Amino acid sequence: MEITTVAVLGGSGFIGRHVCQRLAAEGYRVRVATRDRERAKEQLILLPTVDLAAVDVHDPAQLAAFVDGADAVINLVGVLHDGSRERGFQAAHVELARKVAAACRERGVPRLLHMSALGASRDGPSRYLRTKGEAEAVVRESGLAWTLFRPSVVFGREDSFLNLFAALLRFAPVLALASPRTRFQPVFVDDVAAAFVKGLAELASHGRSYDLCGPRVYTLRELVEYVGRATGRRRMIIGLGDKMSYCQALVMEWLPVKLMTRDNYYSMKVDSVCGCEFPFGIAPTALEAVAPSWLANRTPRARYRGFRGQAGRNESVTGDR
Repeated sequence: MEITTVAVLGGSGFIGRHVCQRLAAEGYRVRVATRDRERAKEQLILLPTVDLAAVDVHDPAQLAAFVDGADAVINLVGVLHDGSRERGFQAAHVELARKVAAACRERGVPRLLHMSALGASRDGPSRYLRTKGEAEAVVRESGLAWTLFRPSVVFGREDSFLNLFAALLRFAPVLALASPRTRFQPVFVDDVAAAFVKGLAELASHGRSYDLCGPRVYTLRELVEYVGRATGRRRMIIGLGDKMSYCQALVMEWLPVKLMTRDNYYSMKVDSVCGCEFPFGIAPTALEAVAPSWLANRTPRARYRGFRGQAGRNESVTGDR
């Protein structure tokens, strides 16, 4: 099966941008579906083989037209918090998976790669994990040449995981941490992207599911402590028990910006770890090898150097006048 053109859903998101960059570097022609073409253009405009298309992926007719002529579809769409009917778990995970599979069958696209999540199961403790599990079943029953990828929490320069804790530690002298003993095996975003691209043309990956994890397991407390050391903001961390963790999630669920919800709390009832090797011969990147390159920029000393540098440039400009 020769693949030259790939249609990507979710290509302008955190993981999607890295997948598109790697696809372009490998010479694939890439179509990216987006509702906000101008915003997506800022992230992907420099990739010469990437085209952006204004598409409502929840509209079956628009979706079918978008995948028409592609050799493969990569679906990276997912949400972390339940929301409106159109943007909630059921719509973004299950219903969209059905629409993508139907569009591929209608337009003769044989290959489908789908991003799920580690721990996804129809019997999972949270709606997030249950709908991810339902979507996996849809993909498996699609009749297409499918491959599933199930990453643990994904980290990278623009992530919403390590950077969230870095932001919280900046303002909180003491951090009350829900579910501190939950275990994660964070995986680097570049490694996730590499797995998608290598698996794309790998015949042996058809009809298979791959768990994607980094080389080391951490508790949530250990991860937050690491972020504190890397940013120079060591804080007292108070690990909450089960009942208090639930109460914290309930309160935060009503905040304008959802840092945590009860569904997130239920998801953390399942450790996000795996005991398998990383696929396709990829050596997973250690968190400590790359995270300091951006977390260190959040330290007070780094910001002070930045202010001094900015002041020096301003003085130089003033002097030239």
